[in-house]
Amino acid sequence: MIRLFKHYVPYAVLLLAVLEFGLLVACAEAGWVLRIWQLGSRVEPIQNRMAQLLSLAGALQLAMLAVGAYGTDALQSMRFAAARLLVAMVLGLIFLALLFFLTPGLVLWRSNSVYATGVAFLALMLFRALFGGMIGGHAFKRRIMVLGAGRRAERIRELSKLPGASFLVVGYIGMTQDPPRITSSIHRDAIESLAEHVVNLNASEVVLALDERRNALPLADLLRIKTTGVHVNELSSFFERETGRVDLDSVNPSWLIFSDGFSSGQMLSKFAKRIFDLIVSLALLILAAPLILLFAIAIKLESRGPAFYRQKRVGLYGVEFSILKLRSMRVDAEVAGQAIWAEKDDPRITRVGRIIRKARVDELPQVWTVLTGDMSFVGPRPERQQFVTDLESKLPFYAERHMMKPGITGWAQINYPYGASLDDARHKLEYDLYYAKNYTPFLDLLILLQTVRVLLWNDGAR
Repeated sequence: MIRLFKHYVPYAVLLLAVLEFGLLVACAEAGWVLRIWQLGSRVEPIQNRMAQLLSLAGALQLAMLAVGAYGTDALQSMRFAAARLLVAMVLGLIFLALLFFLTPGLVLWRSNSVYATGVAFLALMLFRALFGGMIGGHAFKRRIMVLGAGRRAERIRELSKLPGASFLVVGYIGMTQDPPRITSSIHRDAIESLAEHVVNLNASEVVLALDERRNALPLADLLRIKTTGVHVNELSSFFERETGRVDLDSVNPSWLIFSDGFSSGQMLSKFAKRIFDLIVSLALLILAAPLILLFAIAIKLESRGPAFYRQKRVGLYGVEFSILKLRSMRVDAEVAGQAIWAEKDDPRITRVGRIIRKARVDELPQVWTVLTGDMSFVGPRPERQQFVTDLESKLPFYAERHMMKPGITGWAQINYPYGASLDDARHKLEYDLYYAKNYTPFLDLLILLQTVRVLLWNDGAR
């Protein structure tokens, strides 16, 4: 993987994105030329329309990223890729239409854009059919050697079997006298020179996965491996890179303290994030006001009680604030104010409530909380004090998620389906810690784009 703006991107995905951007530029030109020939006009030099070609390619690729066209499923299945690419082309055309309204000089004519988009869809499908297998092959996978053959090494083996894994394990080395869980592992005593063994297997990285590190850390071996030019990695850092989350089973306080990250409070980033929240929340409130009003009336007509409700949530630095939402449950959903996790097919949800939850319309009034500064568009999802108190006592580092302003969407929301259990809360915390540790405006942009995928396919809605 390569690290861009503190976020890890697989080499294969990055290469695919670069190649497809070039292909999209070529398709934009092909669509323009095709339309011009159809009209019988003269084809001018390409440099006269380069800005328009780049805007079309950029719009379509952003739409592809937003709908998950570079996700594991889309890279493994042509049928899945076709569905995502088709939706991306439609979204790209809508974005280009808006861009044409704002800056006509930067966008191709509408007929040219339609032609170019049609050509792009066919070209992308052909390109992925021909080269998709090569992109996901072993040539782009990082070759790693695992020091350890116990429970932690077994976790790496299971991770390597998942579709879209960006690494290949070339060997396991047992470092203790305990019976190995990896039967194919070789014990350290059977290898004369571990550094030479690593080099001979053409490993580019060694991952330390010892179950017990006291008196077992092979410092001499690690030093020799490091001096051969092979990267040596600790298990927590390895899992962070490969999974996009901070693994609570392997992490310890010293790793969180001394590892790179947690720079979300930098003044420039904080100021830029707040300016973005102000501008977008104000615009979104104006545009969404009719929709919010429409569903507020529908809620009132279906059931007694207010259309909106306020609820206390825990925000930045553990301070409580009130969020505003459209009511999607019965007014007696919680007895005596006792917080209850939402369930699948929860009987407390009204008919209108199911609609607005699926479409995420119930979240729209929260934009007011973004405008007032208690929340941001992107950040850890705020929870109720009762849940927070319980989870802080059961999950390590849970309080650290409150060192960032909470958000409407977040890294956990786009990567993990909706859940209402302690195990779900643990997984979401791992993603929240990754976001807090690796925050950049680039990661915020990626989350906002990927939220489109969640909205379109209702991932995690309950």
